[in-house]
Amino acid sequence: MEILGNIIKGAINLKGTLTPELDPVVAQEKQLVLLLETAKNTQFGETYDFSALLESEHPSEAFAKRIPYFDYHEINEKWWRKLHQGETDVTWPGSPSYFALSSGTTGKTSKRIPVTDAMIAAIRQAGISQVTALSNFDLPADFFTKEAMMLGSSTDLIEKENHLEGEISGITASNIPFWFKGFYKPGEDIAKIDDWDERVSSIAKRAKQWDIGALSGIPSWMELMLKEVINYHNVKHIHEVWPNLRVFTSGGVAFGPYEKSFKALLGKPVTIIDTYLASEGFIAFQSRPETDAMQLVTDGGIYFEFVPFKPEYINQDGSLTPNAPSITLKDVQLNQDYVLIISTVSGAWRYLIGDTIEFTNVERAEIKITGRTKFFLNTVGSQLSVNKLDKAISHLEEKFETTIPEYTLCAKRFDDGFYHVWYLGSEGLKADNEKIVTALDNFLKTTNKNYKVARGKALEGVKVKVISPDIFYEWNGANKKKGGQVKMERVMGEDQFKNWEAFVTPKL
Repeated sequence: MEILGNIIKGAINLKGTLTPELDPVVAQEKQLVLLLETAKNTQFGETYDFSALLESEHPSEAFAKRIPYFDYHEINEKWWRKLHQGETDVTWPGSPSYFALSSGTTGKTSKRIPVTDAMIAAIRQAGISQVTALSNFDLPADFFTKEAMMLGSSTDLIEKENHLEGEISGITASNIPFWFKGFYKPGEDIAKIDDWDERVSSIAKRAKQWDIGALSGIPSWMELMLKEVINYHNVKHIHEVWPNLRVFTSGGVAFGPYEKSFKALLGKPVTIIDTYLASEGFIAFQSRPETDAMQLVTDGGIYFEFVPFKPEYINQDGSLTPNAPSITLKDVQLNQDYVLIISTVSGAWRYLIGDTIEFTNVERAEIKITGRTKFFLNTVGSQLSVNKLDKAISHLEEKFETTIPEYTLCAKRFDDGFYHVWYLGSEGLKADNEKIVTALDNFLKTTNKNYKVARGKALEGVKVKVISPDIFYEWNGANKKKGGQVKMERVMGEDQFKNWEAFVTPKL
């Protein structure tokens, strides 16, 4: 097996050496032309005259002027609903083979996002690029002979009319290349189990049969799976079961809030690699160990635009104002939050994916996810992004020497005014509540100017309740579905928060 590992690693290194350095700006210009040319005869392309855009001197500028922004509800109501009525060539040639079901972090109702064969091919190619980038990491040859655990949603997709439906992780897992199936775990039989608890139980029972070298999935659900395996085999940490585990590929959410609790389940360090796979496409992945930022996939069927993340451009529901300006990759700057806009080979056009990002390296097109447009906490002018909230949680973990893998909060109105009400999911946070409140409030005032101003005006203070992390998982299970792509909402509106507190209170 060592010989095989050296061969595989050598092939990856050779491919990386022979692959020319990509110019992200040039790649993006080519992607836009490809998208417009391919879709010019669709209903969408004819409505917005893609042919004329292709003939313009600056297609990117003409594209931005001609096409409005779309969030899911707008593009679904005006265009994608036609696909469910049997129409073809709507926003992309033909009909999609799949629809990705995504409830995300916003409620029970699933979005149905088209996934075309072109997008499947693009995701697969981005995956190959990510594997090739492993040559940049200090991994031994035998790592490339180990098995990979992909913990996503069920691969037992739903047949509906002329397509299949499921979460994007289930769709991609059902389309893994044939040569990878020998390495893929938990295997097709377990991956098809729809019930999360049953699937995890099956993984735990079979765990010692596998030689896992890499894990891939959303951190919160990965932690629960690892705990189940550890408890089932009555061991201290996961490396007693999988001694050759070396890599965790994290996706879907920022890894920071989970870092301490995740590492507590390990017996030795592993390499953490961030990825950004959404229902709409494979957006970015970490390509080198010198940074934890991710490189945009600029040649993978997605054209990116960026709207400066400023309050005057964001509506209360997280959508963009019609006059919000967009820029392309060549004009982005460091230390600026942007709303991410994508156009894709699945027929999404100037689509508001809902995430905000910032660039850490412009030349390499490397980014970090900083939050969600809907979870921008600005009810009383505090202007807190999820990234800033995550940093506050990290501060509490360090100060009180504990782990806080889950949290949520709301700007809630009381008789004497607004308070930020936090629920912290932690087993080890035993400090006096007043000390936690003071530490959290002082950190936010010290590190965020707008929060400090708000605290001197409409924001009266902070309230904190510490609860078991299990309650967060139970909430997701009751309101959406366990496992898969489900993520906890970090910031809630008042109506949703009422439901949350009604759910939590009986468990306290």
